[in-house]
Amino acid sequence: MNAKQLICLAGLFVAGPMAYAQSGLPDSIKVPDGHKVALETTGVGEITYECRDKVNAAGQTEWFFVGPKAVLNDRSGKQVGTYFGPPATWQAKDGSKVTGTQLAVAPSSPGNLPYQLVKANPAEGKGAMTGVSYIQRVALKGGVAPSAECSAANKGKQEIVKYQADYIFWAAN
Repeated sequence: MNAKQLICLAGLFVAGPMAYAQSGLPDSIKVPDGHKVALETTGVGEITYECRDKVNAAGQTEWFFVGPKAVLNDRSGKQVGTYFGPPATWQAKDGSKVTGTQLAVAPSSPGNLPYQLVKANPAEGKGAMTGVSYIQRVALKGGVAPSAECSAANKGKQEIVKYQADYIFWAAN
């Protein structure tokens, strides 16, 4: 982890939402002005990949992202929801949930999923997800496609990869 990432991460735990400044993140995944942190969670779970034919590349195969499955914990470690898909869905324990449209990704560190910015659709149900406008995926650990071979011989094989990421939920001021 580099100094910039550590400063950003330290801000999450020390001074709260204002210290969770966007300055430590790539421009492409920064949340537009006029929004505040509504909920900070850590997703801990797994991502399923499947060995499939590459689209528009006859005879070539690749690991294809099938979907995530994770629990969402608050900063004290208490489960407050789940994350699953497709479609990508974040659901609070109170039953409220959001789906979204990916706006941008940016490289994080090697071996980890990329940073991500999602524009949330209006929430279903009333509760913690009501009013969420953006979701950021930051503080990533793992989750990339398997290093195992994906070839014509093992097409259809699924591999599960562990991962962890912070999902920061934003709402309009």
